[in-house]
Amino acid sequence: MRYQKRILLLSFIDAVIVTLAVGLAYLIRFDFRVDPRYFALLPYVMAAHVILTQIFFNWVQMYRRVWQYASIGELVQLVKVAAFSEAVFFLLHNILRLLAPKLVVPRSIYLLSLVLIVLGVGGSRLFWRMVRDSYLSPRHRTGNRRTLIVGAGQAGVLVARELKQSGDSDLYPVAFVDDNQNKWNLEVLGLPILGGREQIPEIVKDHDIEKIIIAIPSASKSEIARVIEICKDTGAQVKMLPKVSDLISKRFSVSMIREVSVEDLLGRDPVKVDLEGIANYVTGQVVLVTGAGGSIGSELCRQIAAFVPEQLLLLGHGENSIYDIEMELSKTHPNQKTAAIIADIQDHQRLNEVFASYRPAVVFHAAAHKHVPLMESNPLEAVKNNILGTRNVAECAHEYGVSRFVMISTDKAVNPTSIMGTTKRVAEQFVQGLGRTSPTKFVAVRFGNVLGSRGSVIPLFKKQITDGGPVTVTDPHMVRYFMTIPEAVQLVIQAGAFAEGGEIFILDMGKPVKINDLARDLIRLSGLEPDRDIEIKYTGIRPGEKLYEEILTNEEGITATRHDRIFVGQPGDYSWEELQFMLRKLEKAAARNQSADRLGEIRELLQQIVPTYHLPVYDRAAVDEIMQSRSETAAGK
Repeated sequence: MRYQKRILLLSFIDAVIVTLAVGLAYLIRFDFRVDPRYFALLPYVMAAHVILTQIFFNWVQMYRRVWQYASIGELVQLVKVAAFSEAVFFLLHNILRLLAPKLVVPRSIYLLSLVLIVLGVGGSRLFWRMVRDSYLSPRHRTGNRRTLIVGAGQAGVLVARELKQSGDSDLYPVAFVDDNQNKWNLEVLGLPILGGREQIPEIVKDHDIEKIIIAIPSASKSEIARVIEICKDTGAQVKMLPKVSDLISKRFSVSMIREVSVEDLLGRDPVKVDLEGIANYVTGQVVLVTGAGGSIGSELCRQIAAFVPEQLLLLGHGENSIYDIEMELSKTHPNQKTAAIIADIQDHQRLNEVFASYRPAVVFHAAAHKHVPLMESNPLEAVKNNILGTRNVAECAHEYGVSRFVMISTDKAVNPTSIMGTTKRVAEQFVQGLGRTSPTKFVAVRFGNVLGSRGSVIPLFKKQITDGGPVTVTDPHMVRYFMTIPEAVQLVIQAGAFAEGGEIFILDMGKPVKINDLARDLIRLSGLEPDRDIEIKYTGIRPGEKLYEEILTNEEGITATRHDRIFVGQPGDYSWEELQFMLRKLEKAAARNQSADRLGEIRELLQQIVPTYHLPVYDRAAVDEIMQSRSETAAGK
């Protein structure tokens, strides 16, 4: 009903404008003294123009256009329709003159009417847009947060226009910055372009900027990271425009402007994958993912589904998380055949039933206990799940002829200082050892912390900042590698395509990041000052943690692969028979009661299997040296 009223109102306004335009055309043509014989025909000419323009305006759906967002395209369309209407009137009128020669319309009227109709109708739309853009209706800047827009291209103009006319935002744009020097000192939408990115700190200070919006969605992630690096020390809160695909898929609104994420800070460009190589071993195959409800496992399922396996098996111990990923895949990939399997990898008999029933060809083993301090308190559970559970899955993969087995590992397995890291190192060794004699291609993929995973420090920091602090950091010198879950999983799947058997693939995690610096950056990007607005509290390193992680053991050499972000470490030299013997002893020890003596025995056995397992050494002086050397290595590579 509201839509119909809008059409009737616009039709009435246009009819009035067309009528007045034709009348004005006659007045101009005859110097405001219209000859009576022409004046008598004026109602006929007016009515004809109104009828024809209404017919053609509705035909091309002019009244469906949102003139709030009108551009040159709408004006061109208006000119075309008005010209066509005038041409039809000229044709019909001259046909009518064959019957009534006295019906004379001066030829100049056609041109004058066309010009005045375009100016009148187009001007009415422009007037409405001016009102919506707040040029005519005053919008008080008092109380609005002064905003600087980085990028004076189409996206930046879109943001500025929306902020000006939106009543839902307290942001008001006052200026642009853009690296294109040809735009400097010019104006867009009445806003000056004050300089390039290097001038941002000065501009923020001189113009009392409270917020900065980065509106360059087509820029690379590394480019965005460099802009953020400049903005984070200005004291202004920094926000981002959605990526290009989001802008294309939906109409932009103020609500789409988002906070800067840690992914933006890292500044790594998207992973490039060999789609054909991945499809060759995934497409049309039965693929099993263990831990399918977890952060890594669920993302594996999402990305594998895109390669159309014959069936995707979602195996996990937690029914709610398995249900969630199954429901998600049923919406995003409705034609994908899936099976939700509730099973514990510690239950060898249940796993045997699963493998016998479904006969998977590819296995991604992501199920594991990963929380370092918790596993220090519960070492028996780490052994049963991470070691014995992995052994169960790997043995079933060997027995039932799986072609590829890809285990998800961690950089905490290298020279481990924690129970969790040690159990993952033992699991790596077992997978490598089994791969020496099995036709199945057993490999492990090792990487560091992933952003957004369960237990990740980033959501905790953001919540603490929102709550007003304090932000808790374990140690000011602690260093970690970070990568996003999607990019980690893409590289895991790609590494599976390179598998020959027995390798440990190491993912390029980029430059190491100090957790303390990360926390401070997040506070600054929120428009606050660390130690002044938000307290940073150092809580001390938790059991099993170390200041920095490593990616290679001493005995592993590293070589490149066909992918510039995947490297391979060669298998270490250890006795497969001795490893199996030690695992049997570990299994017997784990089967006994969990007393203090038994836990001590578990730790001793782990020490024997992984001689590099040791208590963490907190050499803070070495951290800066490691950061420097690894940054130089990453830059050189």
